[in-house]
Amino acid sequence: MKIIGQLTIILIITFIGVVLNVILPLPIPASIYGFIIMLLCLYFKIIKLDKVREVGDYLLKIMPMLFVPASVGLMTIWGDISQEIPKILFISMMTTVIVMVVTGRFSQFSLKKEGENSERNNR
Repeated sequence: MKIIGQLTIILIITFIGVVLNVILPLPIPASIYGFIIMLLCLYFKIIKLDKVREVGDYLLKIMPMLFVPASVGLMTIWGDISQEIPKILFISMMTTVIVMVVTGRFSQFSLKKEGENSERNNR
């Protein structure tokens, strides 16, 4: 029953992301809306991590298998996109670097803030 509850929470947030994707005229995938909502809910303790941890860990373990349908779809349109591979690779590399830099900076900022907060609490 615990697993069903955790899965329900994740599915509800995913559904909210899909609804936002339909309502808002932004070119942002529904999964990103759902990710941001989940991140905010966890950050502000609206949802406790223990309420979604087991299902989240399971989904992370099977994540490679979730890419199989996308890979098969890519193989079926390979002829159509083969001329665009250099552009796709360039965009993929650039966005990877950007994500790595932003993630690193955000992690440094978070660790610095956490250190400052723990120093204040120790005084």
